[in-house]
Amino acid sequence: MSAPGRWPTWEPRPRRPRHLLRRVLAVALVTVLALLGLGAGGFWWATEHYGDQVTRIPDAFPTGPRPPEPPDHDGGTTFLLAGVDSRSDRPTTGSDATGRLWRYGAQRSDTLMLVHLSGDERSASTVSLPRDSWVPIPGHGSAKINAAFSWGGPPLLIQTVERLTGIRVDHFGVIDWHGFRSLTDAVGGVPVTIERDSYDPEQDRHFTAGTHVLDGEQALAYVRQRHGLPGGELDRIKRQQQFLQSLVGRIRADVSLTDPLGTDRMLDAITRAVSVDDRMSNGDLRALAFGLRRLSSAHTRFSTAPIVRSDMIRGQYVLILDRPALRAQLRAVEAGDPPGEEPATARR
Repeated sequence: MSAPGRWPTWEPRPRRPRHLLRRVLAVALVTVLALLGLGAGGFWWATEHYGDQVTRIPDAFPTGPRPPEPPDHDGGTTFLLAGVDSRSDRPTTGSDATGRLWRYGAQRSDTLMLVHLSGDERSASTVSLPRDSWVPIPGHGSAKINAAFSWGGPPLLIQTVERLTGIRVDHFGVIDWHGFRSLTDAVGGVPVTIERDSYDPEQDRHFTAGTHVLDGEQALAYVRQRHGLPGGELDRIKRQQQFLQSLVGRIRADVSLTDPLGTDRMLDAITRAVSVDDRMSNGDLRALAFGLRRLSSAHTRFSTAPIVRSDMIRGQYVLILDRPALRAQLRAVEAGDPPGEEPATARR
Protein backbone atom coordinates (compact mmCIF):
# COMPACT_ATOMS: atom_id res chain seq x y z
CA MET A 1 0.00 0.00 0.00
CA SER A 2 1.07 3.58 -0.50
CA ALA A 3 1.79 5.93 2.38
CA PRO A 4 -1.20 7.92 3.75
CA GLY A 5 -1.78 11.25 2.02
CA ARG A 6 0.17 10.27 -1.06
CA TRP A 7 -1.00 9.19 -4.51
CA PRO A 8 -0.38 5.51 -5.13
CA THR A 9 2.45 4.63 -7.46
CA TRP A 10 1.84 1.91 -9.99
CA GLU A 11 4.69 -0.42 -10.74
CA PRO A 12 5.12 -1.49 -14.37
CA ARG A 13 4.28 -5.12 -15.05
CA PRO A 14 6.55 -6.24 -17.85
CA ARG A 15 5.43 -9.85 -17.54
CA ARG A 16 1.81 -9.06 -18.59
CA PRO A 17 1.98 -7.11 -21.89
CA ARG A 18 -1.06 -8.90 -23.29
CA HIS A 19 -3.28 -7.57 -20.50
CA LEU A 20 -2.13 -4.03 -21.23
CA LEU A 21 -2.72 -4.46 -24.97
CA ARG A 22 -6.20 -5.79 -24.32
CA ARG A 23 -6.97 -2.81 -22.07
CA VAL A 24 -5.80 -0.34 -24.71
CA LEU A 25 -7.82 -2.08 -27.42
CA ALA A 26 -10.90 -2.12 -25.19
CA VAL A 27 -10.62 1.61 -24.50
CA ALA A 28 -10.10 2.31 -28.21
CA LEU A 29 -13.12 0.19 -29.15
CA VAL A 30 -15.35 1.94 -26.61
CA THR A 31 -14.14 5.32 -27.86
CA VAL A 32 -14.86 4.43 -31.50
CA LEU A 33 -18.31 3.09 -30.62
CA ALA A 34 -19.07 6.26 -28.69
CA LEU A 35 -17.99 8.40 -31.61
CA LEU A 36 -20.10 6.33 -34.00
CA GLY A 37 -23.07 6.69 -31.71
CA LEU A 38 -22.53 10.44 -31.54
CA GLY A 39 -22.06 10.52 -35.32
CA ALA A 40 -25.28 8.64 -35.97
CA GLY A 41 -27.22 10.78 -33.52
CA GLY A 42 -25.68 13.93 -34.93
CA PHE A 43 -26.48 12.79 -38.46
CA TRP A 44 -30.12 12.14 -37.48
CA TRP A 45 -30.31 15.55 -35.80
CA ALA A 46 -28.72 17.29 -38.80
CA THR A 47 -31.13 15.79 -41.31
CA GLU A 48 -34.10 16.73 -39.11
CA HIS A 49 -32.76 20.24 -38.49
CA TYR A 50 -31.76 21.00 -42.06
CA GLY A 51 -34.59 18.94 -43.53
CA ASP A 52 -37.03 21.28 -41.80
CA GLN A 53 -35.28 24.20 -43.51
CA VAL A 54 -35.45 22.76 -47.02
CA THR A 55 -38.03 24.61 -49.11
CA ARG A 56 -40.79 22.26 -50.23
CA ILE A 57 -42.74 22.88 -53.45
CA PRO A 58 -46.46 22.34 -52.81
CA ASP A 59 -48.43 20.28 -55.34
CA ALA A 60 -45.36 19.71 -57.51
CA PHE A 61 -46.73 16.55 -59.12
CA PRO A 62 -49.40 16.36 -61.81
CA THR A 63 -52.83 14.91 -61.16
CA GLY A 64 -54.26 12.07 -63.21
CA PRO A 65 -52.69 8.84 -64.51
CA ARG A 66 -48.94 8.39 -64.19
CA PRO A 67 -46.55 5.73 -65.51
CA PRO A 68 -46.73 2.43 -63.61
CA GLU A 69 -43.67 0.84 -62.07
CA PRO A 70 -42.44 -1.97 -64.37
CA PRO A 71 -42.13 -5.51 -62.97
CA ASP A 72 -38.34 -5.54 -63.43
CA HIS A 73 -37.80 -2.26 -61.54
CA ASP A 74 -34.71 -2.42 -59.31
CA GLY A 75 -36.42 -0.70 -56.39
CA GLY A 76 -34.42 2.50 -56.83
CA THR A 77 -35.50 6.14 -56.91
CA THR A 78 -35.73 8.47 -59.90
CA PHE A 79 -35.23 12.21 -59.51
CA LEU A 80 -35.95 14.95 -62.02
CA LEU A 81 -33.48 17.78 -61.48
CA ALA A 82 -34.04 21.15 -63.13
CA GLY A 83 -31.95 24.28 -63.41
CA VAL A 84 -34.24 27.25 -63.94
CA ASP A 85 -33.30 30.18 -66.13
CA SER A 86 -35.28 32.74 -64.14
CA ARG A 87 -35.99 36.23 -65.39
CA SER A 88 -36.42 37.31 -61.77
CA ASP A 89 -33.87 39.64 -60.19
CA ARG A 90 -34.56 37.88 -56.88
CA PRO A 91 -33.83 34.28 -55.82
CA THR A 92 -36.73 31.92 -56.57
CA THR A 93 -35.46 28.63 -55.10
CA GLY A 94 -34.28 27.53 -51.65
CA SER A 95 -34.80 29.28 -48.34
CA ASP A 96 -33.22 32.44 -49.77
CA ALA A 97 -36.12 32.79 -52.22
CA THR A 98 -37.90 36.12 -52.16
CA GLY A 99 -39.44 35.74 -55.62
CA ARG A 100 -41.98 33.20 -56.85
CA LEU A 101 -40.63 29.89 -58.16
CA TRP A 102 -43.00 29.99 -61.11
CA ARG A 103 -45.03 32.61 -62.92
CA TYR A 104 -46.52 31.96 -66.34
CA GLY A 105 -43.96 32.81 -69.03
CA ALA A 106 -41.36 34.12 -66.55
CA GLN A 107 -39.07 31.08 -66.18
CA ARG A 108 -37.89 28.22 -68.36
CA SER A 109 -36.00 25.08 -67.39
CA ASP A 110 -32.48 25.48 -68.70
CA THR A 111 -31.03 22.18 -67.50
CA LEU A 112 -32.94 18.89 -67.18
CA MET A 113 -31.53 15.65 -65.79
CA LEU A 114 -33.17 12.36 -64.86
CA VAL A 115 -31.12 10.75 -62.09
CA HIS A 116 -31.81 7.16 -61.04
CA LEU A 117 -30.27 5.93 -57.78
CA SER A 118 -30.25 2.13 -57.85
CA GLY A 119 -32.12 0.03 -55.33
CA ASP A 120 -28.89 -1.10 -53.62
CA GLU A 121 -27.76 2.57 -53.53
CA ARG A 122 -24.40 1.66 -55.05
CA SER A 123 -24.81 3.11 -58.53
CA ALA A 124 -26.45 6.10 -60.18
CA SER A 125 -27.29 6.92 -63.79
CA THR A 126 -27.93 10.42 -65.09
CA VAL A 127 -29.63 11.04 -68.44
CA SER A 128 -29.68 14.64 -69.65
CA LEU A 129 -32.63 15.92 -71.68
CA PRO A 130 -31.52 18.77 -73.98
CA ARG A 131 -33.56 21.92 -73.45
CA ASP A 132 -34.06 22.24 -77.24
CA SER A 133 -35.74 18.80 -77.47
CA TRP A 134 -38.93 19.10 -79.54
CA VAL A 135 -41.58 17.15 -77.61
CA PRO A 136 -45.35 16.99 -77.03
CA ILE A 137 -46.39 19.17 -74.08
CA PRO A 138 -49.80 18.16 -72.69
CA GLY A 139 -52.42 20.75 -73.56
CA HIS A 140 -50.03 22.84 -75.66
CA GLY A 141 -49.09 20.78 -78.71
CA SER A 142 -45.39 20.32 -79.49
CA ALA A 143 -42.67 22.72 -78.38
CA LYS A 144 -39.22 22.79 -76.84
CA ILE A 145 -39.19 20.84 -73.60
CA ASN A 146 -38.06 23.85 -71.57
CA ALA A 147 -41.34 25.60 -72.36
CA ALA A 148 -43.22 23.11 -70.16
CA PHE A 149 -41.97 24.76 -66.97
CA SER A 150 -42.72 28.20 -68.36
CA TRP A 151 -46.32 27.28 -69.17
CA GLY A 152 -47.23 25.10 -66.21
CA GLY A 153 -44.48 25.03 -63.59
CA PRO A 154 -43.29 21.77 -61.97
CA PRO A 155 -46.49 19.73 -62.57
CA LEU A 156 -46.51 20.31 -66.34
CA LEU A 157 -42.75 19.74 -66.57
CA ILE A 158 -42.99 16.43 -64.69
CA GLN A 159 -46.01 15.36 -66.76
CA THR A 160 -44.18 16.20 -69.99
CA VAL A 161 -41.07 14.22 -68.99
CA GLU A 162 -43.09 11.23 -67.79
CA ARG A 163 -45.13 11.03 -71.00
CA LEU A 164 -42.00 11.44 -73.11
CA THR A 165 -39.98 8.77 -71.32
CA GLY A 166 -42.57 6.41 -69.81
CA ILE A 167 -40.61 6.75 -66.53
CA ARG A 168 -42.27 7.64 -63.23
CA VAL A 169 -40.56 10.57 -61.46
CA ASP A 170 -40.33 9.94 -57.70
CA HIS A 171 -38.91 13.29 -56.61
CA PHE A 172 -38.26 16.72 -58.09
CA GLY A 173 -35.51 19.22 -57.27
CA VAL A 174 -34.88 22.68 -58.69
CA ILE A 175 -32.25 25.40 -58.40
CA ASP A 176 -32.16 28.80 -60.09
CA TRP A 177 -29.09 30.67 -61.22
CA HIS A 178 -28.93 32.72 -58.00
CA GLY A 179 -28.73 29.46 -56.03
CA PHE A 180 -26.24 27.97 -58.49
CA ARG A 181 -23.86 30.89 -57.98
CA SER A 182 -24.18 30.90 -54.19
CA LEU A 183 -23.71 27.14 -53.88
CA THR A 184 -20.59 27.25 -56.09
CA ASP A 185 -19.13 30.05 -53.97
CA ALA A 186 -20.04 28.19 -50.76
CA VAL A 187 -17.73 25.28 -51.67
CA GLY A 188 -14.91 27.70 -52.45
CA GLY A 189 -15.24 27.32 -56.22
CA VAL A 190 -15.38 24.22 -58.40
CA PRO A 191 -12.43 22.86 -60.43
CA VAL A 192 -13.05 22.12 -64.11
CA THR A 193 -10.75 21.17 -66.94
CA ILE A 194 -11.35 23.03 -70.21
CA GLU A 195 -10.06 21.10 -73.21
CA ARG A 196 -9.59 23.99 -75.66
CA ASP A 197 -9.79 27.77 -75.88
CA SER A 198 -13.19 29.11 -76.90
CA TYR A 199 -15.08 32.35 -77.17
CA ASP A 200 -18.78 32.80 -76.45
CA PRO A 201 -20.07 35.75 -78.50
CA GLU A 202 -23.43 35.73 -76.72
CA GLN A 203 -21.83 36.27 -73.31
CA ASP A 204 -18.72 38.00 -74.68
CA ARG A 205 -16.49 35.68 -72.66
CA HIS A 206 -13.26 33.86 -73.39
CA PHE A 207 -12.57 30.43 -71.89
CA THR A 208 -8.93 29.32 -71.71
CA ALA A 209 -7.80 25.71 -71.91
CA GLY A 210 -6.52 24.18 -68.68
CA THR A 211 -7.76 23.40 -65.19
CA HIS A 212 -9.42 26.29 -63.38
CA VAL A 213 -11.28 26.73 -60.11
CA LEU A 214 -14.40 28.68 -61.08
CA ASP A 215 -16.33 30.94 -58.73
CA GLY A 216 -20.10 31.24 -58.98
CA GLU A 217 -20.21 33.86 -61.72
CA GLN A 218 -17.55 32.15 -63.83
CA ALA A 219 -19.18 28.74 -63.36
CA LEU A 220 -22.55 30.04 -64.48
CA ALA A 221 -21.05 31.42 -67.68
CA TYR A 222 -19.19 28.13 -68.21
CA VAL A 223 -22.23 25.83 -67.96
CA ARG A 224 -24.39 28.16 -70.05
CA GLN A 225 -22.02 28.43 -73.02
CA ARG A 226 -23.08 26.74 -76.23
CA HIS A 227 -22.09 29.35 -78.84
CA GLY A 228 -18.48 28.89 -79.85
CA LEU A 229 -18.46 25.16 -78.97
CA PRO A 230 -18.14 22.63 -81.82
CA GLY A 231 -21.04 20.52 -80.52
CA GLY A 232 -23.22 23.45 -79.48
CA GLU A 233 -25.97 22.31 -77.08
CA LEU A 234 -24.51 18.81 -76.73
CA ASP A 235 -21.12 20.17 -75.67
CA ARG A 236 -22.95 22.40 -73.18
CA ILE A 237 -24.62 19.31 -71.69
CA LYS A 238 -21.22 17.63 -71.32
CA ARG A 239 -20.01 20.70 -69.44
CA GLN A 240 -23.02 20.61 -67.14
CA GLN A 241 -22.48 16.93 -66.36
CA GLN A 242 -18.77 17.51 -65.78
CA PHE A 243 -19.49 20.44 -63.50
CA LEU A 244 -22.14 18.53 -61.53
CA GLN A 245 -19.71 15.67 -60.92
CA SER A 246 -17.04 18.07 -59.68
CA LEU A 247 -19.51 20.04 -57.52
CA VAL A 248 -20.77 16.87 -55.81
CA GLY A 249 -17.16 15.92 -55.13
CA ARG A 250 -16.54 19.26 -53.42
CA ILE A 251 -19.72 18.96 -51.36
CA ARG A 252 -18.85 15.43 -50.21
CA ALA A 253 -15.36 16.60 -49.25
CA ASP A 254 -16.81 19.41 -47.13
CA VAL A 255 -19.38 17.24 -45.32
CA SER A 256 -17.47 15.40 -42.59
CA LEU A 257 -17.94 14.36 -38.96
CA THR A 258 -14.46 15.72 -38.28
CA ASP A 259 -15.41 19.20 -39.48
CA PRO A 260 -18.83 20.05 -38.00
CA LEU A 261 -18.51 23.75 -38.80
CA GLY A 262 -17.70 23.03 -42.44
CA THR A 263 -20.59 20.56 -42.61
CA ASP A 264 -22.93 23.12 -41.07
CA ARG A 265 -21.91 25.74 -43.62
CA MET A 266 -22.37 23.34 -46.52
CA LEU A 267 -25.78 22.07 -45.44
CA ASP A 268 -26.88 25.64 -44.84
CA ALA A 269 -25.73 26.63 -48.35
CA ILE A 270 -27.65 23.73 -49.92
CA THR A 271 -30.89 24.56 -48.09
CA ARG A 272 -30.58 28.20 -49.11
CA ALA A 273 -30.25 27.27 -52.79
CA VAL A 274 -32.40 24.21 -53.55
CA SER A 275 -36.15 23.48 -53.44
CA VAL A 276 -37.68 19.99 -53.53
CA ASP A 277 -41.16 18.51 -53.90
CA ASP A 278 -43.35 18.37 -50.79
CA ARG A 279 -43.48 14.56 -50.94
CA MET A 280 -39.80 14.37 -49.94
CA SER A 281 -39.83 13.93 -46.18
CA ASN A 282 -36.92 14.40 -43.79
CA GLY A 283 -36.72 10.61 -43.65
CA ASP A 284 -36.36 10.52 -47.44
CA LEU A 285 -33.55 13.08 -47.23
CA ARG A 286 -31.84 11.05 -44.51
CA ALA A 287 -32.12 7.84 -46.55
CA LEU A 288 -30.74 9.67 -49.60
CA ALA A 289 -27.79 11.02 -47.62
CA PHE A 290 -26.97 7.55 -46.25
CA GLY A 291 -27.30 6.09 -49.75
CA LEU A 292 -24.98 8.65 -51.32
CA ARG A 293 -22.26 7.74 -48.81
CA ARG A 294 -22.11 4.29 -50.44
CA LEU A 295 -21.96 5.66 -53.96
CA SER A 296 -18.59 5.70 -55.72
CA SER A 297 -17.66 7.73 -58.78
CA ALA A 298 -16.79 4.47 -60.56
CA HIS A 299 -20.48 3.57 -60.49
CA THR A 300 -21.85 6.97 -61.49
CA ARG A 301 -22.74 7.21 -65.18
CA PHE A 302 -23.78 10.06 -67.43
CA SER A 303 -25.46 10.00 -70.83
CA THR A 304 -27.65 12.17 -73.06
CA ALA A 305 -31.00 11.39 -74.65
CA PRO A 306 -30.44 9.88 -78.12
CA ILE A 307 -30.92 12.41 -80.92
CA VAL A 308 -32.03 11.71 -84.48
CA ARG A 309 -31.19 15.11 -85.93
CA SER A 310 -31.38 18.87 -85.47
CA ASP A 311 -34.03 20.89 -87.31
CA MET A 312 -35.64 24.29 -87.69
CA ILE A 313 -39.31 24.45 -86.69
CA ARG A 314 -41.26 27.72 -86.58
CA GLY A 315 -38.01 29.60 -86.84
CA GLN A 316 -36.51 27.78 -83.84
CA TYR A 317 -33.47 25.51 -83.64
CA VAL A 318 -34.68 22.20 -82.19
CA LEU A 319 -33.44 18.66 -81.56
CA ILE A 320 -35.52 15.65 -82.62
CA LEU A 321 -35.16 12.81 -80.12
CA ASP A 322 -35.21 9.09 -80.82
CA ARG A 323 -38.10 8.46 -78.44
CA PRO A 324 -38.22 4.63 -78.66
CA ALA A 325 -34.46 4.48 -77.99
CA LEU A 326 -34.81 6.94 -75.09
CA ARG A 327 -37.56 4.83 -73.50
CA ALA A 328 -35.52 1.65 -73.93
CA GLN A 329 -32.47 3.36 -72.42
CA LEU A 330 -34.37 4.51 -69.34
CA ARG A 331 -36.16 1.20 -68.89
CA ALA A 332 -32.76 -0.49 -68.79
CA VAL A 333 -31.57 2.06 -66.23
CA GLU A 334 -34.59 1.30 -64.02
CA ALA A 335 -33.92 -2.41 -64.32
CA GLY A 336 -30.34 -1.91 -63.11
CA ASP A 337 -28.74 -2.49 -66.50
CA PRO A 338 -27.81 0.90 -68.03
CA PRO A 339 -26.92 0.29 -71.71
CA GLY A 340 -23.58 1.50 -72.97
CA GLU A 341 -23.25 4.49 -70.68
CA GLU A 342 -19.99 6.14 -69.85
CA PRO A 343 -18.67 5.88 -66.27
CA ALA A 344 -17.96 9.21 -64.60
CA THR A 345 -14.33 8.17 -64.02
CA ALA A 346 -13.82 7.85 -67.78
CA ARG A 347 -15.00 11.40 -68.45
CA ARG A 348 -12.41 14.15 -68.79
